[in-house]
Amino acid sequence: MIVLGIESSCDETAAAVVENGEKVLSSIVSSQTDIHHRYGGVVPELASRKHIESIVPVVNEAIQISGKNLSEINGVAVTQGPGLIGCLLVGFSFAKAWAWSRDIPIVGVDHLEGHINSVFICDNPPQFPFVALLVSGGHTSIYHVTSHMQARLMGRTRDDAAGEAFDKVAKMLNLGYPGGKIIDDLAARGDSGKIKFPRSYLDKDGFDFSFSGMKTAVNRYIQNHPNEYNEQAADIAAGFQDAVTDVLCFKLMKAAQEAGCNHIAIVGGVAANKGLREKIRSQAADKNLTLHIPPIEICGDNAAMIAATGFHYLKAGHRLPLDADVYSRIQKK
Repeated sequence: MIVLGIESSCDETAAAVVENGEKVLSSIVSSQTDIHHRYGGVVPELASRKHIESIVPVVNEAIQISGKNLSEINGVAVTQGPGLIGCLLVGFSFAKAWAWSRDIPIVGVDHLEGHINSVFICDNPPQFPFVALLVSGGHTSIYHVTSHMQARLMGRTRDDAAGEAFDKVAKMLNLGYPGGKIIDDLAARGDSGKIKFPRSYLDKDGFDFSFSGMKTAVNRYIQNHPNEYNEQAADIAAGFQDAVTDVLCFKLMKAAQEAGCNHIAIVGGVAANKGLREKIRSQAADKNLTLHIPPIEICGDNAAMIAATGFHYLKAGHRLPLDADVYSRIQKK
């Protein structure tokens, strides 16, 4: 089955063609980072307008690179939510029109399920069941995954997502946007032991997260050291990143132990963080756990993961109703 995937939940317009849910024939991502950089974050109205401009050429390029004819595409998978409503509507409306004009089936895909299934379009995918840490700019959650279409939420952030906290700390330090990679690169030049920030574990027996307090601790340090913090930026970044990754790793290891899983995964944009990848690899090896992390280009928002997830829903007979709509928040199952 050849599936066209379309993703437009935030500030990337993406399209991909995937065969049988695992072989990526093409994956095109048009980023808007340059547009939103000057504002220090995503401006929804600007993002929606750019999606409108980009959706047709991005889809056409993905199909052309895949080497498949239009008649060979068997189905469409499109991100239905969660995300920015205006952005979602561009991809969603286009996908519905494209599918119905060709009389082929279409399914709506949850963006978070797409990230979880991103490990199946990589080498050496995990065995079911496994525990996945989904960590991005908008979401930080842990799931017990039992199939391509079934994932039980074990815990989630109660306030800021980890990626959001990275962006806000980068803004405090006047480093620019997006903050995740900037903090990661800067932390590599700093000493995480010089400036210690608190670890917010909440309940150590539970799996919820809270990053607001860590972000506030950085802000207070900056306010209390107005003349020194610029020269200490690398050490601040290293200390903050160390605190965040300590909590993420602790919760993931605890969840794997409780669920009795030998396979774990990290997915989402923050899974590209080098500090997190190194720390989780070390801890997984110590506990004899098999770790699965997608390549960096698959960690961020992309349509290949949407097409891969949609394949399983199409195969199971799911179809998107004509009156279906997008949603901005996580849907309860």
